Amino acid sequence: MSLKKQSKNFISKSADISKKAKIGKNCKIWNNVQIREKVVVGNNCTISKDVYLDKNVKIGNSTKIQNASQIYDGVEIGDNVFIGPGVVFTNDKFPRANNKEWEIKKTIISDGVSIGANSTIVCGIKIGKNSMIGAGSVVTKNLKNNGLYFGNPAKFIKKL
Repeated sequence: MSLKKQSKNFISKSADISKKAKIGKNCKIWNNVQIREKVVVGNNCTISKDVYLDKNVKIGNSTKIQNASQIYDGVEIGDNVFIGPGVVFTNDKFPRANNKEWEIKKTIISDGVSIGANSTIVCGIKIGKNSMIGAGSVVTKNLKNNGLYFGNPAKFIKKL
């Protein structure tokens, strides 16, 4: 007889998770997290305090999202990604309060990316594999694989 290791999630009592969201195995979801409908979270993820995951967001395996990050519809995050505290993703290039024709622009965060605290990721871009974005940066265009980027707007610093 073989014994299977049981996998368990830790979910704070104050987390608000839609019944239409899918949460993988061995995840930790902390205080005041809101996860909307049709969100998919992979296995072995940590979603820290006060994170907001808008509808349709996809998060890969072994990803860590730090406190107070905001991830909106149209964002897809790969495996082994680090999202620092206070990171914000946008999803509309030209937001207006009363624009009924606004359009969600897809944003892709590739595997192994690290995004520093308080960075802003403008929608409609792709961040290449294993790239690192310095704290406080504003990313406005596609970034290549294995690069260190920093600033406003984020600029290439060096190859990693």
